[in-house]
Amino acid sequence: MKFLLKAAVILLVLFNLQSLNAQASTDKDDEKYSLNSGTIDNQFEYIFRKSGNFRGTNGQRYEAVKTAWLLTLKAHVLDSLKTTYKNLEDSKATVANQAKEIEDLKGKLGNTQTILDQTNNEKNNMSLLGMSTSKTNYNVIMWSIIAGLAALLLFFIYKFKNSNSLTREAKHKLDEVETEFEEHRRTALEREQKVRRQLQDEINKNKA
Repeated sequence: MKFLLKAAVILLVLFNLQSLNAQASTDKDDEKYSLNSGTIDNQFEYIFRKSGNFRGTNGQRYEAVKTAWLLTLKAHVLDSLKTTYKNLEDSKATVANQAKEIEDLKGKLGNTQTILDQTNNEKNNMSLLGMSTSKTNYNVIMWSIIAGLAALLLFFIYKFKNSNSLTREAKHKLDEVETEFEEHRRTALEREQKVRRQLQDEINKNKA
């Protein structure tokens, strides 16, 4: 008899402990949900857990929810929707601003590329007599002009040296001609003097 009494007491204690644990677990689960904090999903879960139920006169089961809870949940849902719409509008405005900035950057990049192309074109091309030409052609033309001027200089140096040589030769020949002329004049003068003496001698003979 005592054994049965002890067994009954032990079973009763175990049952009470199990009930307390289940209640504690339920309380902890309820603590995770609140109508004034957490996500909308948690607030709905709070109402579901706190809602009562009863059976009507026709035997059908009904759920009882406090109107205040529903009004609070409605306000929270509207606030959440307003926040969501505002975030959506802000996101749209941000996307529009970013798209505009991208277009501006594309325009600036295009202008920069144009300026770079012009700079490269000016760098690779040079103006010659008012005409634009590539640096390669410019170098070819300039070196051709330099080579032509150098050739003309060499030609003029050659002509100058040749002319100087001809001038010296002509001067030498002129000196020779002058020398020959002076010799011829001296010889002619001597002949004239000789003829005059002979003529004077003849005149003197005829007078005697």
